[in-house]
Amino acid sequence: MDSKQAVQALGALAQETRLSIFRLLIQAGPEGLQAGQVREAMDIPAPTLSFHLKELSNARLASSRQEGRYVYYSADFEQMAALMTFLTQNCCRGMPLDCLSVMETELARCCTPAAAPAKSTTRSKS
Repeated sequence: MDSKQAVQALGALAQETRLSIFRLLIQAGPEGLQAGQVREAMDIPAPTLSFHLKELSNARLASSRQEGRYVYYSADFEQMAALMTFLTQNCCRGMPLDCLSVMETELARCCTPAAAPAKSTTRSKS
């Protein structure tokens, strides 16, 4: 991820409704949510939701898929990870593992699956 992509992603998240939608999609996991479920949870009109989902999609933070007559939206976890990596790659005076261990600990609190896989020692590329 480069600076321009990071600014676009951060800009998309710098709006209260979009941030709330993104957090809802993160909560839903890779399966995502049907657009109507997002609209009901957010209690916003369909055109407003469509606008915000388009902004998140343009920033590559959300994606959609068609299943029958329904459209499902999900967070793009790879893009989220790229943004987090971009934000932390130069932290801690060249010792990013110190910062990343704090971040991994925080992520483990909210995102621990029922059966946690073995911890990987590889880092994703930025």
